[in-house]
Amino acid sequence: MATIEVDGVRKRFGDVVALDRVELRAPDGMVTAVLGPSGSGKTTLLRIIAGLEIPDEGRVLFDGEDVTETPASSREVGMVFQDLALFPHMTVLENVAFGLEARGIPGREARSRAKEVLGMLRLEGLEDRYPHQLSGGQQQRVAIARALAPDPRILLLDEPFGSLDAKLREELLWEVRRLKEERGFTAIHVTHDQSEAMAIADRLAVMNEGRIVREGSVEEVVNDPRTVFVASFLGANVVELSEVAPGIYGAGRLSVGYREGLGRLMIGFYPEDVVLGEGLPVEVEAVSRWRSGYRVKVRSEFSHGEMEVWLPEVPGRVFEVGVRRWFPLEA
Repeated sequence: MATIEVDGVRKRFGDVVALDRVELRAPDGMVTAVLGPSGSGKTTLLRIIAGLEIPDEGRVLFDGEDVTETPASSREVGMVFQDLALFPHMTVLENVAFGLEARGIPGREARSRAKEVLGMLRLEGLEDRYPHQLSGGQQQRVAIARALAPDPRILLLDEPFGSLDAKLREELLWEVRRLKEERGFTAIHVTHDQSEAMAIADRLAVMNEGRIVREGSVEEVVNDPRTVFVASFLGANVVELSEVAPGIYGAGRLSVGYREGLGRLMIGFYPEDVVLGEGLPVEVEAVSRWRSGYRVKVRSEFSHGEMEVWLPEVPGRVFEVGVRRWFPLEA
């Protein structure tokens, strides 16, 4: 295993700044999810950690050792690409053994190790098939097996599960977690899907416009997003409250206590923290069944666009909601 540190990394492609002085720490033996919208720099960051790109400025360190100029082949990193990049003319076994043989491991030993990893990923009996003969989930498992076969210290995942259905995606995420515990590696998983990040990660790093804007444990980031962008990206509702009395801020009949002197207060709260009752006035936009209750999209003159709330019963067209738990936000 290895602790990964990204120290002040900048990367430009022509006039486009892909990464702008990025700082990141992925602790030894943990899964760090890098979460952000498309174009925020996630894949470029991963490629720099893998050694497939060289930064214009800054350093990459593994366990304190500067590997910025170290070739990708010498970094002991396994990478699963978004498009999987399986060789279509090779069988499953040949695909997984390829990286081992490229590192000078004799063919018989490479195939033996490849079979072992395929067994760990429940791919026994598929060794002689070609990628086009596999389901999407099986192809994903082969790509993971190929990355793990050389026994890397670090596993990098570049949104490889985006094309799968929710159930299969969740199964593979738990598979990666299980393998991490068994094999002992540090992992960075890049995604734009919040639920995917929560399912696999010990730590979250949220990116926007080439920068990491919030980093910490999953609990720290979720419970205290700090900014409107991070809260919104994590699925929180954002509401602007005005100061209606010293230390009291409100919107409609929803009021909260906070320190004086702000004039206005931005707060965030998650759909599960909403209750029916007197408080913030909202108007129903759409209703859909959800678990044992309903997902209700609503609008309010006090919120930033559409909000989502989860309720045990279908309310009227116009109703009011209260909030059990909320957090202050910066613009």
